[in-house]
Amino acid sequence: MLMSELIAKKRDGGTLSDGEIAFMIDGYTKGEIPDYQMSAMLMAMYFRGLDHDETVALTMSMMNSGDLVDLSGINGVKADKHSTGGVGDKTSLVLCPMVAAQGVKMAKMSGRGLGHTGGTIDKLESFPGFSCALSKERFFENVNRVGFAIASQTADIDPADKKLYALRDVTGTVAVRGLIVSSIMSKKLAAGADIIVLDVKTGSGGFMKTLDDARALAREMVDVGTAAGRRTAAVISDMDEPLGHAVGNALEVREAIDTLRGEHAGNLLELCLTIGSEILVAGGAAKDADEARARLQRSIDDGSALEKLAEFVEAQGGDKRAVYDTSLLPEAPVQYEAISECEGYVQRMDAEGVGLVSLHLGGGRATKESVIDLSVGLVLKKKTGDFVKTGESLATIHAADMESARQAADLLRKCYVIGADKPESNPFIKEIIRAE
Repeated sequence: MLMSELIAKKRDGGTLSDGEIAFMIDGYTKGEIPDYQMSAMLMAMYFRGLDHDETVALTMSMMNSGDLVDLSGINGVKADKHSTGGVGDKTSLVLCPMVAAQGVKMAKMSGRGLGHTGGTIDKLESFPGFSCALSKERFFENVNRVGFAIASQTADIDPADKKLYALRDVTGTVAVRGLIVSSIMSKKLAAGADIIVLDVKTGSGGFMKTLDDARALAREMVDVGTAAGRRTAAVISDMDEPLGHAVGNALEVREAIDTLRGEHAGNLLELCLTIGSEILVAGGAAKDADEARARLQRSIDDGSALEKLAEFVEAQGGDKRAVYDTSLLPEAPVQYEAISECEGYVQRMDAEGVGLVSLHLGGGRATKESVIDLSVGLVLKKKTGDFVKTGESLATIHAADMESARQAADLLRKCYVIGADKPESNPFIKEIIRAE
């Protein structure tokens, strides 16, 4: 079998067989197929696309390119969750304690963020002493004892995806649905969970800008997960504005804690209740979504979810006092109000632009080598549909110095469209995709 023949086959509209895809992924992972040939294949896939069978075969070949996590050492049903990314997305920090408090295990592997803000691991490192570098034995022990653990993904899981994604990034071939699906699902399947719930964002701050694209991506990921024998569902949620109010690592941790305290009842909580309900029902912990939502809400009302978060932080070396006293989390030296220069209703927001404000402040990574300032970011005071007066604050900027705070305020004002008419409200949860 020759890679040049496979490139020509795909270029001319042919369908690659399972064996051909396995040959290609195995050869590329081992370094036997060079970057220039894989680049040509990726471009052929970009123009010709991948059908369902090709996507499943690619996913399974990538999954099997490295270690597979065997979670049989963890008692009971194991669940995992994945987000396609967004601005202010601190869902795991709220969701995992809620689900664990109801007896379903969450065995989650996460990464660091490259973009607007840090990833889940970066946010968690706002807790003094916290570490996601867990041995397999300690990971299993923590999930069994606490109910959930979040560990950094090891280099031995899905090495094909690491090589392919780096190549896609520099060859303009990221936006191929089959490649997106295989990249996400190969890692999730390799991580070994019984239940996978996907949070697919759509809107200006999401990877999929339109609902149709988000729906197509969600459906294909659910179908691939189901074909692999996992209980899989996807929740499509709005990302036309940031999730919640905080954008920035320690600030998002504070908001997550406040949500677990019952102090917020907005879109962040709604998303966690929706995803959590899918997990509890799939795991047999609730007979339907209504019962699941009631149980998850009760974990906030009785404080058990917050206690789970504290237990989790301590189990991974962090100072659990910060769960109950958030002044122990990193704090930026400058707090500066971004003042509105006009009056009216917030008609829409540029969610991606808000994320870039956090990046400007140092809250995200422009490159893999960038060092994140965990303390910086912003807390929105006005969101879509809110009325704002001239001179009223749109957000509080948390910055390392006054100059960057002023610059951030100028950038943030450009993210708001303010007018005389109040916009119509759109549903936050767009759709739930389940196995057919």
